[in-house]
Amino acid sequence: MAKKGGARGAPGGGTIRKKTIERNGTSYTYWEARITTGFDPVTGRQKQRSFSAKTQKEVRVKMQAALVDINNHDYQEPSKMTLGEWLDTWEAEYLNSVKPFTRLNYSQHIKNHIRPALGNRKLKDLSGPDIQRFYNMLIQEGGRKRKHDDAGRIVKKDGKPVYEAMPLSAKTVKNIHGVLHKALEKAVKLGYIRVNPADTCELRKAERKEIRPLNDDEIARFIQAVQDHPLRAPLLTTLFTGMRRGEVCGLLWECVDLDNGVITINKQLQNIPGQRGAYHLVSTKNGKGRTLKMSSFVTELLRKHKEDQEQTKRELGALWQEGGYVFCNAIGEHLSPHTVYHNFKRIAASIGVPAARLHDLRHSYAALSLQIGDDIKTVQSNLGHHTAAFTLDVYGHITGRMKQASASRQDAYIQSLSGHSETKRENERENQAE
Repeated sequence: MAKKGGARGAPGGGTIRKKTIERNGTSYTYWEARITTGFDPVTGRQKQRSFSAKTQKEVRVKMQAALVDINNHDYQEPSKMTLGEWLDTWEAEYLNSVKPFTRLNYSQHIKNHIRPALGNRKLKDLSGPDIQRFYNMLIQEGGRKRKHDDAGRIVKKDGKPVYEAMPLSAKTVKNIHGVLHKALEKAVKLGYIRVNPADTCELRKAERKEIRPLNDDEIARFIQAVQDHPLRAPLLTTLFTGMRRGEVCGLLWECVDLDNGVITINKQLQNIPGQRGAYHLVSTKNGKGRTLKMSSFVTELLRKHKEDQEQTKRELGALWQEGGYVFCNAIGEHLSPHTVYHNFKRIAASIGVPAARLHDLRHSYAALSLQIGDDIKTVQSNLGHHTAAFTLDVYGHITGRMKQASASRQDAYIQSLSGHSETKRENERENQAE
């Protein structure tokens, strides 16, 4: 039975007392502090909170820290919610403004990684070291892959594939951190926790895969290969505007000004999560629209493409499904991004670059722009990157080669000047000798 003494603390004050309890015939002694944190607005009764520690000094430190917060009006009642419960609320109430595909990615990270490891932890008890250990575990064994036997066959148990642990990439862990950090940041704003424990975590730097744009010879072969292909227009538009796959497939004629040679890029075609084969138009990747000045080649390409499309519409009549899409199938419906991708892969293989990705056409446009002298700010704007620094980070190796070429041109120029000066001095010496 507890032995305790002392009077109830005054509102805003606190008391410390020594307590002894008995369990299974053994006595345990500890120190307890109790403070008044406020009053119940309905009953008028004091709302109290207690702290415990092995020593009087430890419990006094805890009590005084809470009292300082109360006096400064910074005190927050500890939340009894678990992280899993908060993530349920966050997903249901605070992700309604994000794009459906982004929301699906968030949900998958929560379901597959965050909830299994940390979901049962009390929100108020979650610490930076807890989250850091979680991230370290993900780097080592956070993923999973199908297990294969020595003959390369998939190992199964009860008719289902057997999985084994595998490391997650630093980029994937960074994405998981982004989801958890956002959720905890909202919990801070709502007063459930005082600070965001994910702020203190250190992430392994993600290694950026080296991009491989098509070289001049490959571009020439690609142009020749698509000459009579049904998707010639969208593929060449991708190559010579740098638009993303979803932006090309979601481009509408209302966004194309052929007279002035300008494309307005303000939407993209995106799959509706959970609905296979269903797509809708959403805003661009960074949520901002941009305008792009077309080359004469692209302008004429789209002008001819529009003429052909108008002819098809007249031939089909009522069968034509008008959606306003620049690039569409045989009856006017939008192209599937997957269809464009698979057609590109077949073309890439036919010209000897089977490893090339559709996104490499965008990289090729960027590389070409930099090599012909476009400044980095213009390239950033055309590509729709958030900052010029990001563009430099992605294409820095290309600008490095350009700098070397510039230095070589300067050397040649200086040498030509030096040679001119030396010739002039020799002529002067010959004239003096005469």
